[in-house]
Amino acid sequence: MNFELSEEQRLFRDAVAAFAQRRLASDALARAHSDEYPWDVARDMAEQGLLGITIPEEKGGVGGTLMDAVIAIEQVAAVCPRSADVVQAGNFGAIRTFAQFATEQQQSDYLAALLRGDGLIAVAMTEPGAGSAVTELTTTAVPDGDGFRVSGQKIFTTHGLHATVFLVYVRYGPGTGNIGSVLIERGQEGFTFGKPVRFMSGEEWNPLFFDNVYVPKEKVLLGPGGFKQQMSGFNVERIGNTARSLALGRYAFDRAVEHAKTRKQFGRYLCEFQGLQWKFAEMKIKLDAAQLLLYRAATNADAGFPSPEETAIAKAACNRAGFDCANEAMQIMGGAGYSEDGLVEYCLRRTRGWMIAGGAVEVLLNRIAEGVFDRRFPQGPA
Repeated sequence: MNFELSEEQRLFRDAVAAFAQRRLASDALARAHSDEYPWDVARDMAEQGLLGITIPEEKGGVGGTLMDAVIAIEQVAAVCPRSADVVQAGNFGAIRTFAQFATEQQQSDYLAALLRGDGLIAVAMTEPGAGSAVTELTTTAVPDGDGFRVSGQKIFTTHGLHATVFLVYVRYGPGTGNIGSVLIERGQEGFTFGKPVRFMSGEEWNPLFFDNVYVPKEKVLLGPGGFKQQMSGFNVERIGNTARSLALGRYAFDRAVEHAKTRKQFGRYLCEFQGLQWKFAEMKIKLDAAQLLLYRAATNADAGFPSPEETAIAKAACNRAGFDCANEAMQIMGGAGYSEDGLVEYCLRRTRGWMIAGGAVEVLLNRIAEGVFDRRFPQGPA
């Protein structure tokens, strides 16, 4: 058992850190408060090999590991928290699920642009009546000739305002076994967007409406019976969420450390007050413990054992640690932390959202309890 990064991982970490300082540091604050997707950052990251890290080389990716992608998120977020979202979008979630199950033609149509940073894929899964209970989704895909007609509504779609193609969860018929997914491009006839709504984090989403949208069979990613395949990639997606939560918590922690070393009150540096020393010690324990759980989940997934339980444990721990540390950092820094002149308040808002997105903490606890008792605990009515 080795708790240190390998030599190759250390070299990669240092290269990403140098890129982040060189390219991302100067505009980090403005980028965090911009409503636009940072396409310029995506293209720069593509040139650096930071998009498609987890995609096999034969499909145009880098052929790296989940740990490599986690390391990239950590190093980018340490300099520019907003840009960590680009690493997430280019390595976890929709793009990874797409690359895993897409046909050669589908890959040819979309993957190259996604890996160049010229395109963006988003998962359209959540509905007004189907959030954590995704199996209750009602968006339908009704057969029509060689294709399907898709009708329904989606909400809370990350990158919905900017995505060029959407991975849409649909129901081909009744029951979980008839849930799958299709690919729908922005601008298709019958596909419209509602008024944008802003999250507390500053991100925006807009309702997606599908009114009898025609999807040819060539755009079906997973047909009936594909639900388990789709959800198998969801545990990996959670690792990206987990890594950002922890990285932004650590960013806030580091800013608070700098503040405590230089800020004086009552003639003493803040770091000399025992009450604050204990706060920093508690934050350090939380961050380090959560990081070990994240690394365990990512490493075991790379070894071919993606564990829903380990992923749930890591996400719950990192979500909590990230938010708690951002919250304490703001308290320590006072007005400087609360001000939009810095990024601690941004980290607080973002980490709070990740306790909901990608699997709410309560849902994760249910999953962990199932592992404890080695049995399923269905949440629906008996």
